[in-house]
Amino acid sequence: MTGKGRELADMMERRKVDILCVQETRWKGSKARSIEAGFKLFYYGVDSKRNGVGVVLKEEFGRNVLEVKRVSDRVMSLKLEIEVVMLNVVSGYAPQVGCELEEKERFWSELDEVIESIPTGERVVIGADFNGHVGEGNKGDEEVMGKFGVKERNLEGQMVVDFAKRMDMAVVNTYFQKREGHRVTYKSGGRSTQVDYILCRRGNLKEISDCKVVVGESVARQHRMVVCRMTLMVCKKKRSKIEIEKKTKWWKLKKEECCEDFGQKLRQALGGQVVLPDDWETTAEVIRVTGRKVLGVSSGRRKEDKETWWWNEGVQDSIQRKTLAKKKWDMDRTEENRQEYKELQRRVKREVSKAKQEAYDELYTRLDTREGQKDLYRLARQRDRDGKDVQQVRVIKDRDGRVRENERKKKKSRRGDLCGTESR
Repeated sequence: MTGKGRELADMMERRKVDILCVQETRWKGSKARSIEAGFKLFYYGVDSKRNGVGVVLKEEFGRNVLEVKRVSDRVMSLKLEIEVVMLNVVSGYAPQVGCELEEKERFWSELDEVIESIPTGERVVIGADFNGHVGEGNKGDEEVMGKFGVKERNLEGQMVVDFAKRMDMAVVNTYFQKREGHRVTYKSGGRSTQVDYILCRRGNLKEISDCKVVVGESVARQHRMVVCRMTLMVCKKKRSKIEIEKKTKWWKLKKEECCEDFGQKLRQALGGQVVLPDDWETTAEVIRVTGRKVLGVSSGRRKEDKETWWWNEGVQDSIQRKTLAKKKWDMDRTEENRQEYKELQRRVKREVSKAKQEAYDELYTRLDTREGQKDLYRLARQRDRDGKDVQQVRVIKDRDGRVRENERKKKKSRRGDLCGTESR
């Protein structure tokens, strides 16, 4: 994740991915933060050199977070409310093949506890790097996986299958017939394997219409993104219309031309009187109406985050060339193509570093001015808001930690017509 947050958000935006589980983030801390373009990252890590997991959400889903559980630097989960459906997203990062058996058992124990704590009626999706091969074919394991794995199963892959059987889950990747290039999730040198998987409850497998590996992206060097399209069958819910507060642009009065125009129009509205009438309520309303007509009103939308001003056309062009070089190397693994890709990787790092430095120099210069002080307070509020897991209390839990729903919503849910809410 270091230095790649904005690039990751750009990839999710292009690929129309709403929810993304990330592993091996190598970020130390237990926080949430905006990574621009309306995406928010929830992450947890204890060491900046190894492990670390996270979940990235599109803005509309970020507002629906009810709970975040950070179990360890290998397991974390989020609970979202989508319409009237509770969706639990779990990000996992299993120990590698050479790790101690005790560390592997600890990971599976943590993952078991997380899944067991989720009520049966709630959806569960796991996106994880399990570092194991479930293998091609499903003889004897038809209830939890399909036929379309890759190569032979190993011990770590058997642990994935055993977990799926314990928790009544399905290994989604293996149910969709794709060419091998769209099943391989890890490619390094001459090795091509499948170690990254998406799992869901067996009963909800019918809600997933497609699952494949996305090739040609250069955010991660060796791993490829696995995406699935899931349609949640939920009941229709009438949303109350929330009035967006549109504010008068009073700050325009700082300009002399606007100030004179406003004064002239206000005098006309007051009938040419120099002294204001005694009825203040009437006068105040005239001032407000005149202000809206002369100065205009805001859209009422929250300002976009300004954390990555440096994401300019030059940086985007360099990243696009790097992506094309990665595709070229994947298709033809010659030493020439490899060197070209490596050189573009280094160039992108230099471009990003240079753009960031120029942008922040400009920011610091502006913050020293009187107008820049407002930007300083706004940035501080933005950072504080982005750092919170849950923006507002949306549900009440019982003593067992389960979300309580009122009887009216339950009855409405039973009577409602089914509709689809699609997320990828």
